[in-house]
Amino acid sequence: MASDRTSSTLDARQLEELEKKYDSALNTRDNGPTLKTAIYWATILFAAYHVWTAGFGTPVDHVHMGIHLAGLFLFIFIYFPVKRTPASLSYEGAGLLKPGNVPLYDWAIALAGMLAALFLWISWRGFDMFGLDIPEQALRQGNPTTPDVILGTILIFATLEIARRTIGFVLPLIIVVFMCYALFGPSMPVQILQHPGVDWHQFVNNMYFPSEGIFGITLWVVSTVVFHFVLFGVVAQRMGLGQFFVDNAMMLAGRYTGGPAKVSVVSSAFFGTISGSSIANTVSTGSLTIPNMKKMGYPGYFAGGVEAASSAGGQITPPIMGAASFLMAEYLEVPYTTIVIAAIVPALMHYIGVLSIVHFTAKRLGLKAYPKEELPKFLQVWKDGWYTIIPLIALLIVLFSGYSPNMAAFMGLLLCIVVGFCGFDRPLTLAIPLGLLAFIFWKASPASGEGFSATLAGILAALTIVGSLHRNERKDFKDLLDSFHVGVQYALAVGAASAAVGIVVGVINTTGVGFRMGFMVTNGAADMAAWLHPFVGWIPAEAFSLSALQQFISLVLIAMACILMGAGLPTTALYIMLVAVATPALTQLGVPPLATHMFVLYYGVISEITPPVCASAYAAAGIAGANPFRTGLNAFTLGLGKLLVPMVFVYAPVILIVLPEYFTLMSFLQVSLTCAAGVFAIGTAVAGYFIDRMGGFERFLMVVGGLLLVAPSGSSDLLSLGVIALVLVPQVLRKRAQKVVEDAAGE
Repeated sequence: MASDRTSSTLDARQLEELEKKYDSALNTRDNGPTLKTAIYWATILFAAYHVWTAGFGTPVDHVHMGIHLAGLFLFIFIYFPVKRTPASLSYEGAGLLKPGNVPLYDWAIALAGMLAALFLWISWRGFDMFGLDIPEQALRQGNPTTPDVILGTILIFATLEIARRTIGFVLPLIIVVFMCYALFGPSMPVQILQHPGVDWHQFVNNMYFPSEGIFGITLWVVSTVVFHFVLFGVVAQRMGLGQFFVDNAMMLAGRYTGGPAKVSVVSSAFFGTISGSSIANTVSTGSLTIPNMKKMGYPGYFAGGVEAASSAGGQITPPIMGAASFLMAEYLEVPYTTIVIAAIVPALMHYIGVLSIVHFTAKRLGLKAYPKEELPKFLQVWKDGWYTIIPLIALLIVLFSGYSPNMAAFMGLLLCIVVGFCGFDRPLTLAIPLGLLAFIFWKASPASGEGFSATLAGILAALTIVGSLHRNERKDFKDLLDSFHVGVQYALAVGAASAAVGIVVGVINTTGVGFRMGFMVTNGAADMAAWLHPFVGWIPAEAFSLSALQQFISLVLIAMACILMGAGLPTTALYIMLVAVATPALTQLGVPPLATHMFVLYYGVISEITPPVCASAYAAAGIAGANPFRTGLNAFTLGLGKLLVPMVFVYAPVILIVLPEYFTLMSFLQVSLTCAAGVFAIGTAVAGYFIDRMGGFERFLMVVGGLLLVAPSGSSDLLSLGVIALVLVPQVLRKRAQKVVEDAAGE
């Protein structure tokens, strides 16, 4: 395997510590031996509950979300102290005031939050105990009882606190601003933002009762889909799929110029298909690729930047694109496969941009490929790891057969367990593949209702049998339990953020502030366009008309908001908030809803590699031993494809493939190929090399030519050819002259 042929400067323990440092999900409080063991098994049960419900049916929404939210309260208040410092994270011993190293106030808040989360389930049909006579929920909707208001208040503030403890103060602060807006609407200084306001009872009613606030669409999608895919990514990686991806990337890209950096890009793209965490992606693949890039001559900051930019692309790489893509499918009411197909070409553009910069930087620095003897052999790699891809194949087949994403994740997870942990040398473990076969055949029977087709059942049964029979080494079941435990830890932050951002969704639905802010964006853009138009309106091109300028300025304003607000916010939370503003604004400008949502998602992901807050780049810098800020700047530069391509969604939605009113084969090919060529041209400018080294003016011309190619217009494509020719022709002539001189010197 490739990992045996290459050396890393960091061992597994150091990488784990690095991941903990930069990924807040793993940087948790030491609870001491007793509570640590208890909470470890609690996370296993929590994961097992979600896996079971994915396969055998999810309880009604308020029950399932209540259980999920109660689990978040328990784990977060135990794992995360009020303020994370070395002292608060270390074990100081247990006592009456700190059972399990957790202060009593954390236990109290956790238990109160759990009661508030589960109370809707308990009181849904009414509650008549402990001197309380609470009617059923349908009679309380719009008129909450005193216990509802008390528990709803606890739930709101406990939810804000778990968001603060897991991802920092930025998101809770934004949510508090939205809450103040809802409560003090008549006092808003800007007239367009004024509204009648709501009192606290009505606010709690909207935030606490299902479908609108905390128990809304965001928590539902996270608890029924996102959690399962996070778990699948962790289990699949621990089972060996991550290493299989890296080895295949070595074979595909290692033989070419700048091999180690290209391996980083390709392996991160592969790993991004199963991982929802860019930091996990960075550490997993970067532990191999970054030291090898440095060894081959790349500067440390560049090596770290390549890994960070490639890993951040994981959230836009199908089929598993992080949490926001599942929410997008739910918001747009389209199958998840529609989002996956729409994301294919844009994701390719990102990786074309990164690969272009990597290739031409290697040319400029004179870096070579991996020596042939260091590359893994195809037969050996596939002999050692072919079985690890079975779960991903099953997941994709179920997903693209029209079944729900949580059923796809269920099949993927169960097959991870079968192929990675069950074998004939462990007879008791064969109960799992046998049980899975029974489940598949039951799903194919009329008794299951709308179950698997005979063809799908046959394919899944064959994959289960093949996965059980392979002769490769199995992992220990302790590794499986550990991966479930880590998967739950990864899911805590996204769960907390999604529950908290439900408050924002509730405020937007209650006050209509999304449409008001969208109106403000378009009005502001119209004013700027009116000021700018006299200076550029004389240019005979549609792009400089007043309406076109307004649309472009609106897009720029929304993109800037995405990038600026993305500092320190999870992509999911940012996406939910900004899409509420962007959708009304861009709908007024005639942009298709899918293009609007993809636009916001892409610019939200860019914040992952935008200094000063870019955790993936800082993790990569830790592996590379480089300056974190410079690594972040380099990662941002390498991710220029993600910066440009979202504009193409808006001006040429054909690139998304799935919008039939825009799609024709010729227009798709024209837009896709010229966009790829434009990203490639800009990549050469960033690297400062094409056929030969480029000076500042040549790089400027290549940027201009690349932007003209990215712009989806036939006239701009023709103009770009002339601009690029101004660079290409002198470079060809200069290279020929150098060759003549070298040949003459050789004679």
